[in-house]
Amino acid sequence: MTAPEFDFIRKLLYDRSGIALDADKQYLAESRLAPLLRLHTLTTIGELVGKLKTEVHNGLQTKIIEALVTSETSFFRYGNPYEALRKAILPDLIQHRQSERRLTIWSAACSTRQEPYTIAITLREFFPELANWTISILATDISTEVIAKAKAGAYNQFEANRGLPAHLLIKYFKQTGNTWHLNEDIRKAVDFRQMNLADSWPYLPPMDLVFVRNVMIYFDVETKKTILNKVAKLLRPDGYLLLGGAETTYNLSDAYRRVEHFKTGFYQLADANPSAPR
Repeated sequence: MTAPEFDFIRKLLYDRSGIALDADKQYLAESRLAPLLRLHTLTTIGELVGKLKTEVHNGLQTKIIEALVTSETSFFRYGNPYEALRKAILPDLIQHRQSERRLTIWSAACSTRQEPYTIAITLREFFPELANWTISILATDISTEVIAKAKAGAYNQFEANRGLPAHLLIKYFKQTGNTWHLNEDIRKAVDFRQMNLADSWPYLPPMDLVFVRNVMIYFDVETKKTILNKVAKLLRPDGYLLLGGAETTYNLSDAYRRVEHFKTGFYQLADANPSAPR
């Protein structure tokens, strides 16, 4: 890949997704785009760029964006956040929502769909008192391919084993050959939609809990500020935002304050009163 070709790909990625690919990530772009070259019987990135320039409406732009966007995840990824969710965050929210008996949760940039399903399993497994509540779990991602896979709820042996305790795998999945299929009731608990965080947002309801994990690191500063400020407008006064371990609101938005639960930093609106146990 030549420098001009890489610059073209970087600009396309930024313009379409808001993700800023660092200048030293050319190797990543080459490896991610290699399968796409084979699919379209092309031999070089230059041919791919040429096809982009001459065939604007062939859907290739979307395929390139989806190939470049990181989609690495697993069930119960990094255990501490889910311990905090189970022992502090959800009990606090449940206590404060007793009168309305409703929880609304958003998994933004859900990647390969394990995160929202992990949330759904956590609610089902540890909070039986929510059986008669209205629980809404929205999961969004920029990739239409990811969304299609997410709705299927099917995982190979490697994916199913990553982070998922054996007893939960047996309880919430059915095996067919080497594929594990998530039970229908858990799949139906999650509403999957395609959405670009860096683009204009559709109407979203007020949120009790928002996950924007391990995606903010790919945006430039201004895009991070915009996303955080949009989330702040959606978050209910005592709701929670969870970012990735390497992500923060510091120097990006004054709307939040950090609260620590079980070695995990969550964020609440700055004028919210702390209430969950530490």
